[in-house]
Amino acid sequence: MLDAILPIMRQHKSGHILNVSSLGGLRAFAGFGYYHASKFALEGLSESLSLEVAPLGIQVTLVEPGDFKTDFASRSAKENPKPLADYAATAGQNIANLKKLSGNQPGNPAKAAKIIYALTEETSKAPLHLLLGQDAYIRALEKLQAMQDSFNENYALTIQTDD
Repeated sequence: MLDAILPIMRQHKSGHILNVSSLGGLRAFAGFGYYHASKFALEGLSESLSLEVAPLGIQVTLVEPGDFKTDFASRSAKENPKPLADYAATAGQNIANLKKLSGNQPGNPAKAAKIIYALTEETSKAPLHLLLGQDAYIRALEKLQAMQDSFNENYALTIQTDD
């Protein structure tokens, strides 16, 4: 798809690419490895692409919603038909929590759609990362803080590889 649209965007020196990721592209939760793998890949692709096309007047935004009232947690969810007891307290519990949340998610898809549409109408600098929902914001900041803490905690070990 990008091969079809990027030449036109380059020619016009403008455009806005929206890639729908999720909070699951920023941090992982037990039981959703395949989902996270695809979202983390989209995050890396989009961040790299944004660096390549920004000088050409093209913007890239990763839309990263948290929990929204969709069928993600119900009929869209694929579950292992033979779950292992060893993972009941981690992956199993997360999947059970997701099922309980189904239909009660805080995010409103109609409100998100309005924000996303408005973003495409803006001519100013769009964000690379657009978190949607307070839950996404809180959990993304938790991940950011955990990474910073880990980096700082292991700094002495990290720099031992330098000459």
